[in-house]
Amino acid sequence: MVASLVGPERSAQAQQTATLAPAQTMLTTGPCGEQGLLFSQVAQGTLPSGALYLICVPATGWNGDMLVYAHGYTAPTEPLGFQDLRLPDGSYVPDIVLGQGYAFATTSYRQNGLAILEGADDIRELVMAFPQVSGHPAAHTYLAGVSEGGLIITLSVERSPDLFSGGLAACGPIGSFREQLNYFGDFRVLFDYFFPGILPPSPIVVPEEVIANWESTYVPAIGQALAANPSAAAQLMNTFIQSSGAPVHLRDPATWGPATLNLLWYSVFATNDARQKLGGNPFENVNRVYTGSANDSMLNYRVARFGADSIALERLIPYETSGQVRLPLVTIHTTGDEVVPFWQEQRYLAKEQASGGGSVTAVPIERYGHCNFSATEVLAAFNLLVLPPVGSLPPAPAPAPSPGALPPTGGSSIVTGSSSMVIQPGDTLSGIAQRSGTTVESLVEINDISNPNLILAGETLLVAPY
Repeated sequence: MVASLVGPERSAQAQQTATLAPAQTMLTTGPCGEQGLLFSQVAQGTLPSGALYLICVPATGWNGDMLVYAHGYTAPTEPLGFQDLRLPDGSYVPDIVLGQGYAFATTSYRQNGLAILEGADDIRELVMAFPQVSGHPAAHTYLAGVSEGGLIITLSVERSPDLFSGGLAACGPIGSFREQLNYFGDFRVLFDYFFPGILPPSPIVVPEEVIANWESTYVPAIGQALAANPSAAAQLMNTFIQSSGAPVHLRDPATWGPATLNLLWYSVFATNDARQKLGGNPFENVNRVYTGSANDSMLNYRVARFGADSIALERLIPYETSGQVRLPLVTIHTTGDEVVPFWQEQRYLAKEQASGGGSVTAVPIERYGHCNFSATEVLAAFNLLVLPPVGSLPPAPAPAPSPGALPPTGGSSIVTGSSSMVIQPGDTLSGIAQRSGTTVESLVEINDISNPNLILAGETLLVAPY
């Protein structure tokens, strides 16, 4: 399985096998999926890769276009299926798409767990199989994906522009997948430092017993530990914010429990699977400096340290986006996303700007939570993709950090001769002042900062040498 992750050869093979007919091609009338309400022409079956597919074409009023949907991360312990078909407000994604006159298609991917490269191949197979199943090719094929699916969509738009018409990437780790893995790893080692013994070691090799008893044993134990030691919980969150670029929304104690469980869930269920598929440990924190605790010196001395395996880092290369997009790409992300932080959005915009081309429209949503969108917001973002205003320019993207900086390990990128800079994850005003030859007081005054202990990655600071 590990050998199958070497990208270009897999992609070529997948496109060749996609010419084979899927296992089932008969359209029947019914709802699109088990929870659908709108009747359409429906087909379910298996792609040549072994991935399941669901294709639905409006019974009447089809506009000739199609939306292909890529779901988010699914635990390796789960059976294959069609995931993430409901938005947080309860709206059913296939019915939303069909109601707009588009055909809808999705796939389970051939495997759960880490399935980004495989998922991109399965999306290509699905698109190439659509005419065989529906009897008609789509005039335009748009992609949309959520979380892990957002990265799948972005890679697909970058690497297969001849197959698609554009993409909508929602709350995905599109800026740097390697740094996303480090983000999860950072939280796990920090949790183990502040709450030792709650989770058995190791952060990079999770015991099967923890996976099997996560809900029954470890979820209650984590909740009890947070409640019993609010000082440690506050230090955990503050350190995570300052060191890893987590959203400042985590300063609200109401978010501590849900955020901790969400982040540790990925550590527990994704670590072993990623290690197996990548051939080694991808998490690296040997030189990471953590700040924000009551005793940072003690924290950095005692926190668990791990070096990434070179083979894992090599196999991560195909998972990284380039920012080189020839098709329209709309990205939507909540600024308070605790699972896939908003700096992933900023990082991708920096890549796109550095590439000197592309058409990326960023839609930030000021809200806490991972992929916490309403149907109205998703439709508005989708319309930016498929219905660009005639004779007008797309909205300007959100401010992005320097293309050369990699959160959360690097310092801020300060442009020589410039009087401004972009805050990077892990930055503090004192550190910025020292590197910039100024003072904290000066930064506070010229930027009108009300709380010097609270600065947000991605914001722009004016810097005047002292």
